[in-house]
Amino acid sequence: MRVGVLIEIFRDTDVDAKFAELRSMGMESCQLVCWDKGIMNQETADKVNAAAENHKVDITAFWCGWEGPRVWDFYDGQLTLGLVPEAFRFERVKMLQKGITFASMIHVKDVATHVGYMPENPYDPNYAGVLACLKELVKQCKENGQNFLFETGQETPVTLKRAIQDIEKELGKGNVGINLDPANLVMYGKANPVDALEVFGEYVMGIHGKDGRYPTDGHMLGEEVPLGQGKVNYPAFVAKLKEIGYAGDITIEREISGEEQKKDIVMAKAVLDELLK
Repeated sequence: MRVGVLIEIFRDTDVDAKFAELRSMGMESCQLVCWDKGIMNQETADKVNAAAENHKVDITAFWCGWEGPRVWDFYDGQLTLGLVPEAFRFERVKMLQKGITFASMIHVKDVATHVGYMPENPYDPNYAGVLACLKELVKQCKENGQNFLFETGQETPVTLKRAIQDIEKELGKGNVGINLDPANLVMYGKANPVDALEVFGEYVMGIHGKDGRYPTDGHMLGEEVPLGQGKVNYPAFVAKLKEIGYAGDITIEREISGEEQKKDIVMAKAVLDELLK
């Protein structure tokens, strides 16, 4: 396992400088994030490809966002996040389709996103609608030789596993997986990350190195904190990853900005490097 970092690109991002900074922190891989479909084009792809080649950076996944409102809580989040809210579903599917195509342009096999608060009840009419959209995205990925990855957080591990298996009933196994963010499982109060690997470990294709605390009320998510200061038991988590044979990267994510973010990323890398020895 290697340790990488999450990099988000905007219209004014100097991609070459971002990759140079990544290398200066001793890393050689990243997941690339974008929430703007306007820059998912060949011009951006050329910049990304040139920077990746110049700095010898492996892009392990493209994390594709979606347009429209997004509120990261337990109330409005139900109405705004991912493909679950019917009002935004059509446009977001189109954007994810564009993101899958963009990932091909930058030679990336894994495409990840948040699907939203997947209904735990498989007979919820909304579940069938979301599943139909997911099957179209998975089909596109399969045609491109890519994998579609669910980012964890807003659903319980068993709900996520069920959704994957329901997709596999029609499309077969092989290209649907999980981008496991252990902090999200904690911050949404959905599961202990180590135990979650017992449920869906076979589907994990990517990992975020992030930490957080459990929610303390029924409205707001738990707090994201520097790696090692939250409730993710990283020694046990990494040991479990090794036990199940996970051989991919751990990609550090720290949801703040500026110098403090860089400091926390460097600290997180040191912690993870020690655990991976």
